[in-house]
Amino acid sequence: MLLGTYSPRLDEKGRLILPAKYRDELAEGLVLTRGQERCIYVFSQKEFERVHEQMREAPISSRQARDYLRVFLSGASDEVPDKQGRVTIPQNLRKYAGLDRDLAVIGVGTRAEIWDAQAWEDYLSEKESSFSETDDDALPGIL
Repeated sequence: MLLGTYSPRLDEKGRLILPAKYRDELAEGLVLTRGQERCIYVFSQKEFERVHEQMREAPISSRQARDYLRVFLSGASDEVPDKQGRVTIPQNLRKYAGLDRDLAVIGVGTRAEIWDAQAWEDYLSEKESSFSETDDDALPGIL
């Protein structure tokens, strides 16, 4: 499970050093793709295959499903971290997420997300108050 918040920096070649706690999970390969809220989703290869299988169940007649699949999959890039745990983030994904040098990498259980550090701080500031107001309707049986 991918958990926690980390603050790596993007190097001049567009590479990020993966948090040490994520390296075993992602060592065999990972998939980067456009995430919602202008971040980059990071899936292990195995988890991405599972997510893709679920997506394949969506009816091709659904315009919303087609649109989502196009955006999600056309931005996907499979990568393998190097021996130092670095992974290159393609330019199109860096642009999509507005990544500058300072990043926030957060664990969201089955995936990680890469955010521009300031964008993450802004998002968190905005959402923290509603976090305490989350009720059982949003997450049934969890809280």
